[in-house]
Amino acid sequence: MTVQTLEARYRAGDRRALARAVTLAEAGLPSARPLLRAARERAGRATVLGVTGSPGSGKSTLTDALIAELRARGERVAVLAVDPSSPYSGGAILGDRIRMLRHHADEGVFVRSLASRGALGGLSAQTLPVLALLDGAGFDWVILETVGVGQSEVDIAAVCDHTLLVLTPAGGDGIQAFKAGIMEIADVIAVNKADLPGAERTVRELMAAQGLGWHDEHTWFAPIRRTVASRGEGVDQIIEAVRQHREHLGETGLQGRRERRAEFEVRTLVQERLLQRARAAGADLYARVARGELDTDVAADELLRG
Repeated sequence: MTVQTLEARYRAGDRRALARAVTLAEAGLPSARPLLRAARERAGRATVLGVTGSPGSGKSTLTDALIAELRARGERVAVLAVDPSSPYSGGAILGDRIRMLRHHADEGVFVRSLASRGALGGLSAQTLPVLALLDGAGFDWVILETVGVGQSEVDIAAVCDHTLLVLTPAGGDGIQAFKAGIMEIADVIAVNKADLPGAERTVRELMAAQGLGWHDEHTWFAPIRRTVASRGEGVDQIIEAVRQHREHLGETGLQGRRERRAEFEVRTLVQERLLQRARAAGADLYARVARGELDTDVAADELLRG
């Protein structure tokens, strides 16, 4: 299949063409560039929702429940699930799709897994182009599910229109969540597994933690919703809260977030290419620094000059 044929099929909404385009973008091949240009021409129509939270909080189960609810409303959904890569083998199980198998025959659902490739922010450089392809493919919703968050894994807030933070009653108190910095990325908070003991206490602590930060009359306080994802409970309230946040942002706020996404993507590409240049520099440059023959600033300038 030629790139021109693939582009035409992608524009026509062909799922196989989309899958092929995602493969090319993930591999970073030059043949993906015309497809990415086509995607960006049509981007901005989907609601891009990031789903993140502590490991074991039920992010994948909640995402699966969101798919079911949105499809019941007649909306088309794409999911990009980022799985952690092993720091030893570099491999990833890419197992989030297992929890979403019931949607595999639904033409209105597209699910793809990517490896994090050890990216500290939880998103690899390949995530952004793939997200752009899904955004431009005519879906109503694009859901990006990341690996479990820590203090550095908050990049999802920079690349999505809205961020859903998933916590559990057993996952620590609201003050700890605030200390970890993850409360600040949340536009909507789901206390999942809300049928477990301690759910009400977790909700109270989260509400108290929200009052600790700086705020004024324009501050958006992330709605806290109780869910039991395994039974589909509370999922409709999550969707409604996301729509309320969209209204709060307005067109100006939404455009500002999308401009930050573009900035983040360009910056990520620059960093990736600089790292490639550093790897290609060879051991001699670093050996000269180690021997004291070259200053580290001079070495860095040499790499930047290429």
